[in-house]
Amino acid sequence: MKDFLRQFFGSNADEDLVTPVDTSKAVRKSITVSGKVQGVGFRYFVRQEARALGITGWVMNLKDGTVTMEVQSTPQVIEELTERLKKGNGFSKVVQLKSYDLQIVEGENKFGIKY
Repeated sequence: MKDFLRQFFGSNADEDLVTPVDTSKAVRKSITVSGKVQGVGFRYFVRQEARALGITGWVMNLKDGTVTMEVQSTPQVIEELTERLKKGNGFSKVVQLKSYDLQIVEGENKFGIKY
């Protein structure tokens, strides 16, 4: 059962490292998503999509019912992620997505879930 859950949800282990994008081409964004995004596997969905796209950063639930994240990659890749976030995972319903620019984090090489 543990292997099944790990295969479905992944893990935060070192084996899940992401090859970071060249920081000279990268941007970092803070994204906050509101709607039906807690209790529906949305953080795991975000982590899966980010890793598939080679994005580094993290995702976390907030007490107000939103999900926030910091993502770092090229602008085009982050745009692709935001399009996927808007569609959701089939259980979520994104009502609003806000983002703003942040400073690049040098040496970041994974995407994880913060608690």
